Amino acid sequence: MGYVSGAFGIRGWLNVVADTEHADSLLDYDTWWLKRNGEWCACVLEEGAVHTKKLAAKLLGVDDRDGAFALKGCEVAVPRSLMPAAEEGEYYWADLVGMAVVNTAAESLGVVDKLFATGANDVLVVRDGETERLLPFVAQVVLKVDTETRSITVDWGLDY
Repeated sequence: MGYVSGAFGIRGWLNVVADTEHADSLLDYDTWWLKRNGEWCACVLEEGAVHTKKLAAKLLGVDDRDGAFALKGCEVAVPRSLMPAAEEGEYYWADLVGMAVVNTAAESLGVVDKLFATGANDVLVVRDGETERLLPFVAQVVLKVDTETRSITVDWGLDY
């Protein structure tokens, strides 16, 4: 749901970049899971606020700048069971990663590697070996998302 980009101040606060639709929605969760060196650990959120385009967050037990800076680069997650169900036609990005992407001619374009927001729309990054395609996640391009078969049907040519 985001990552720690560094320390904020000298009292153990973190700068956090949220990969959520609304940055402050990450503050709705009392416990964050941080991934460091391939291992996840639960951390209690003491307080937080939106600060410019990032979050400033204070975790229990992180009380100085050195402790906060040591968490730089950690991924931030929350248990899926605590997240609200996606509404009809809406998807969590994490659910789309790894889905096969095929076009209307049944040609494989690859697999969703990641997504990013542009302001106008979200973009699927689809990889097929060395080939990377950027597909806008808009109704004119993304025709069907099938969560059961883990596939996405798009109106997109191999030569685009």
